[in-house]
Amino acid sequence: MRFRLTPRETSFYDMFSASADNIVTGSKLLMELLGADSASRVEIAERMRAAEHAGDDATHAIFHQLNSSFITPFDREDIYKLASSLDDIMDFMEEAVDLVVLYQVQELPKGVEQQIEVLARAAELTAEAMPGLRTMDNLTEYWIEVNRLENQADQIHRKLLAQLFNGKYDAMEVLKLKQIVDVLEEAADAFEHVANTVETIAVKES
Repeated sequence: MRFRLTPRETSFYDMFSASADNIVTGSKLLMELLGADSASRVEIAERMRAAEHAGDDATHAIFHQLNSSFITPFDREDIYKLASSLDDIMDFMEEAVDLVVLYQVQELPKGVEQQIEVLARAAELTAEAMPGLRTMDNLTEYWIEVNRLENQADQIHRKLLAQLFNGKYDAMEVLKLKQIVDVLEEAADAFEHVANTVETIAVKES
């Protein structure tokens, strides 16, 4: 049986939860982006940038705690990987919003809304799952559902690429829009990386 935590190490759980809650904030900003005009998109991008900075702070706090803790709740490598993967999600979301503003995209292609809806659902599931790391109970449905959502995101992404290359858009617009939908797909992949890491931790702790 593993040696269990001292009270000091429980701070990891709170920090993972804070990081995941911040990702929910990011997913809501992505949803706002869909129906926003140009001026509103700039303001949304500023709020997303602030959320991304908050995510960086949360990640650095986890790394600092990891480096200063003698006993950790689970393997150090898994703590590092989980924190990094959560941070990646926020980075990709912020990049997508920033690209929409920088490229002055007038209209996002049909299907991007579905991409963002998948990300929003994955964000909710991830935030709900993080407190479960304390006991490792009832996490199986979480990683199964996030993996299913990632498969759904793959299908949406492929359809979007087919739409972009069907001749409707000029070459420059294709390059801009493809980069945006690719980054959103990377965010979906990052959610899966988080879920897979949680599964690895749960298996090791069982």
